[in-house]
Amino acid sequence: MDKIDIMLSLMLLNNSRSPYHELADRLGLSINAVHKRIQAMAEAGIIRAYTARINLAVFKGLSVWIFGRSDARPFDEVHTKLQANDSTYWVAYSGGGYIYVGGFLRDIDQLGQYVAFVKGEAQIADPVVGILSPPPGSPVAFREEKLRSLDYRIIRALQKDAKKPVSEVAVEVGTSAKAIQRHLKRLIDRNLVELSIDWYPDASNDIISICHLQLAPTADKVKMTAALMEEFTPNLLFCMNFSNLPDQLICFLWTNAMKELKEVRERLGKVEGVESSMLNVLYTGFIFDTWRDKLVLERSSQGKDRSG
Repeated sequence: MDKIDIMLSLMLLNNSRSPYHELADRLGLSINAVHKRIQAMAEAGIIRAYTARINLAVFKGLSVWIFGRSDARPFDEVHTKLQANDSTYWVAYSGGGYIYVGGFLRDIDQLGQYVAFVKGEAQIADPVVGILSPPPGSPVAFREEKLRSLDYRIIRALQKDAKKPVSEVAVEVGTSAKAIQRHLKRLIDRNLVELSIDWYPDASNDIISICHLQLAPTADKVKMTAALMEEFTPNLLFCMNFSNLPDQLICFLWTNAMKELKEVRERLGKVEGVESSMLNVLYTGFIFDTWRDKLVLERSSQGKDRSG
């Protein structure tokens, strides 16, 4: 991948239904060039699905990361055990036996049980547990929002093909295209649905790594994240901010070569407010369906409206 492929991927991760003409305008490319690039990434296995999922905040759930050095053998088969728990949505392996596990929990009461599960199956003696903070400005509470039966059926129709035209969704769901358009607009405008992609950058020849930044106690993580994104994009894909780890920031990095990665890491280490950094190169990862995907299947089959 090159920088344009990375920018396209980030746009699709943010909204997989973005029309090609919008992507083309933002990147200064032709629509045909955008289509060819996206198709090439799909054929290479980098983009494997265009997804639609209910926003986790609708359920008042939380997203957690658990990571550390694993003593499991064979190491690279741990994900087959972790996916048995329907809270596990992501597992990634890095050098030195380090493993990262992402989980969606229904509520905070599940945290202890899930951590124990991951610790046991992945054999991580001393796991770090991070509770992800919501992005700045994103709605967290949906007290007045209710998902209707039609909403669930629309999301189910888009679940693994979020780019599907409204006309096809209407036929599949059995209602008018106008009704689909109206309901889908509400879901998107009110941030009730997440439209993204299942992205596997490890299918390319590029280097994807995770950089752990230890911050000074006085550092403002929100301002620092914005500044880092402005300075290091597209090498810096995104930053993970944990509400219970106030002095840590985890950054996903993309580079074409080890020399470039070394340079980016050195620059990150010199940023004001960064006390130290640790780098792990990822070599493979897996994305799984979870309980919230199953919930869509269940509720879309019910005939009456249900609240989220």
